[in-house]
Amino acid sequence: MSFISNKAIPVQERLIMALDVPSITDAQALVEELGDSVIFYKVGMELFMSGDYFGFIDWLKQRNKKVFVDLKFFDVPATVGRAIKALSSKGVDFATIHGNNAIMEAAATNKGDLKVLAVTALTSLDRGDLDDLGFQCDVKALVLSRAKRALEIGCDGIVSSGLEVSMIRKELDSRLLVITPGIRPVDNREDDDQKRVVSVEQAFQNGADYIVVGRPIRDAQNRKAMAIKIQSQIASQF
Repeated sequence: MSFISNKAIPVQERLIMALDVPSITDAQALVEELGDSVIFYKVGMELFMSGDYFGFIDWLKQRNKKVFVDLKFFDVPATVGRAIKALSSKGVDFATIHGNNAIMEAAATNKGDLKVLAVTALTSLDRGDLDDLGFQCDVKALVLSRAKRALEIGCDGIVSSGLEVSMIRKELDSRLLVITPGIRPVDNREDDDQKRVVSVEQAFQNGADYIVVGRPIRDAQNRKAMAIKIQSQIASQF
């Protein structure tokens, strides 16, 4: 069964490029290299620690790019609420949070026009990793529980592996935005830390609204050509 997204999202914006590079200079060079092949960028903790993070966000917005701040806010609910409120004034489009109901409620209350995404289970975790963390339930049960709570509390969406998206769509229809990382348009490498991965086509057939792609574009010999190829794969699904 296909759960192709019916949301009014421009097709070219459905690809979110993860800027997992060591410095702001590297990130700017990559954005310029990719040009108009990518509109939406994810900026995470590596860049947060490397320099003028918010100056770089302004730089992206000046170039009409959309921005996904992936810092997975997790702290005392009041602190998360204030952080999300401050971030909402920066022109950012998406931001991730992690944690319990109180944290999600604080973020949802303070988000303004910013879309808040709750992390379900990281795509770098498998069953053994969840056992180590003390989660005795099935991965799918954990993801579904968090997705349901995020929807009830007022978050805009979730970050979820493509392996669980079809289950979420069956249970919660199309109300939540679903952003799917761990996309591999080619075979997974042995040194890849992503374990629960899917292809571009699988992710969208299962119901993803957006996909996050990093390594396959960043490590390609011709980065722009790879981004264009992935955009073509996405377009073929809509």
